[in-house]
Amino acid sequence: MAGIREKQIATLRQMLNLNQPISKSTVNEPTWKILIYDRFGQDIISPLISVQELRDLGVTLHVQLHSDRDPIPDVPAVYFCMPSEENLGRIGQDLQNGLYDTYHLNFISPISRQRLEDLAAAALHANCVTSVHKVFDQYLNFISLEDDMFILKHQNSDAISYYSINKGEMKDTDMDAIMDNIVDSLFCVFATLGAVPIIRSPRGNAAEMVAEKLDKKLRENLRDTRNSLFIMEAGQASHYSFQRPLLIVLDRNVDMATPLHHTWTYQALAHDVLDLSLNRVVVEENAGRSPSGGTKVKTRACNLDATDKFWIGHKGSPFPTVVEAIQVELEEYKSSEEEVKKLKASMGIDNDSDAAIMMSDNTAKLTSAVNTLPQLLEKKRLIDLHTTIATAILNHIKARKLDTFFEVEEKVMGKVALDKGIMEIITDNDSSTPEDKMRLFIIYYICSLNMSEVCI
Repeated sequence: MAGIREKQIATLRQMLNLNQPISKSTVNEPTWKILIYDRFGQDIISPLISVQELRDLGVTLHVQLHSDRDPIPDVPAVYFCMPSEENLGRIGQDLQNGLYDTYHLNFISPISRQRLEDLAAAALHANCVTSVHKVFDQYLNFISLEDDMFILKHQNSDAISYYSINKGEMKDTDMDAIMDNIVDSLFCVFATLGAVPIIRSPRGNAAEMVAEKLDKKLRENLRDTRNSLFIMEAGQASHYSFQRPLLIVLDRNVDMATPLHHTWTYQALAHDVLDLSLNRVVVEENAGRSPSGGTKVKTRACNLDATDKFWIGHKGSPFPTVVEAIQVELEEYKSSEEEVKKLKASMGIDNDSDAAIMMSDNTAKLTSAVNTLPQLLEKKRLIDLHTTIATAILNHIKARKLDTFFEVEEKVMGKVALDKGIMEIITDNDSSTPEDKMRLFIIYYICSLNMSEVCI
């Protein structure tokens, strides 16, 4: 079975090809178009398809749905957004203003019958029914970050979170809405995979609610044999099948210590101490002195995706191992650079006899150097990028003594005796931030069988 990331990319590419299968002619001569998305659509696309890949697919412009946009006639527009009332209102406004030649509407989650009728009424009112070429439910309400990892929570959205589910003032209607959002996203995952899962969950918590609602939604879809997403059509080689993955739904309360734990691997540290979101990390760099005498700080955005071989190979490695790997890569790069410099020097030959003897050998070496130059430049870029990230992480480790907290928490979670008392560590004024100390204390509280009144 292909990975979830691969299948989501394939669905997005077909959507951007006006929901037509991609062929060689499509790649050579794409249809030029505009992509219009909301924040949900942007979060889904950005970790998967680069700006250059959008250009290759014929997308000349990509803009936010609720931004101010000028009319661009004679150009098809591909919409990719949630079927919310606010979004449908803006689409109706675009139809009324006649911004584009044709409209290809793709909804991240299925649009309800009532809202579909409202959309049809807006098209009738704008007298542009023929301009709306296609309306698709894409079932893409999740974000694939890796081949085997996806998330349901979009940026700047607290609708799906541990806090939202467990806050004291939570109402039953609000809880049902959150569960429905989670179920909708999980259903989209399996619709994209084309597989009906075997669902398992513990009883008596939110996980059971999600499991029951998802099971009901899957069964309702399977009953409708004409429109089911999981049944192969007669005479057609559909990519959907009955491969049965196992879906285990657990409540976060099963293990509260792990998300609080100070970690020691490259990816986890980048997520913990830096601004890492949607495979993109923002790092602060010193940019010299400002006119006022202070230190200027600039930010650098670094993409950490499947094309970054160093990231793929070392994201799960302990941080000291990553630092050593960066040094090894740097030494290899310097060695390759020295070989190119020596070759350049050897080409400056003074007499013709030496030139005749060495020409064939130098030509082969020069050809090899030219062929490896793009790889050499890419290696240099990755070394610089990961040196910047590792330096920023190391600064946090030193300033907050994260290595000490990691070691102490490992002992606490492993039921190993501590060298110093927990209160002695927490009351040390020279170590870390109040948040780091609080995380350690909560882990100790969760993992300790006996908590004395002195500690509390």
